[in-house]
Amino acid sequence: MTGTPGVGKTSHCETLAENTGLKHLSINQIVKERHCHEGWDADFQSWIVDEDRLLDSIEEEVKEGGNIIDWHACDLFPESWIDLVVVLRTETSVLYDRLASRCYKKEKLDENMESEIMQVLLDEARESYDEDMVVELKSDTPEDLESNIERIETWIENWKQNNSSRPP
Repeated sequence: MTGTPGVGKTSHCETLAENTGLKHLSINQIVKERHCHEGWDADFQSWIVDEDRLLDSIEEEVKEGGNIIDWHACDLFPESWIDLVVVLRTETSVLYDRLASRCYKKEKLDENMESEIMQVLLDEARESYDEDMVVELKSDTPEDLESNIERIETWIENWKQNNSSRPP
């Protein structure tokens, strides 16, 4: 599950994990808890991620299957780890309000708004994974969340039926 901060990744992942029994891997939490970073960037109010350390930290967990990976980027994860890439997109006026409510500094807010407008994360997903693996979903309203959850749950059930010999 990927998308610009504020599009609803964590809400989607938490609901999916609760409904399906899959494990929610919040990369932001993992980076912090497992020290997969090189320090804090005060300007952007985020950790400077050590991608190699991060990948090493989650590799065995991911290979076991049954995970929903939640992060604002996806292109660092090997395609062999991924079955579906859901890119959540949000109308910019909705996204701006969500980010502003988080009290983001102007630089961080501007960077995230530009990323959404330029569909940076969608393009990264499309460039990094087979096109059949990438799905773009709208995430503006609670109704979108509900519809997206139903759609992804259906995809998971279909995947399980078609891949019964390997873990989800």
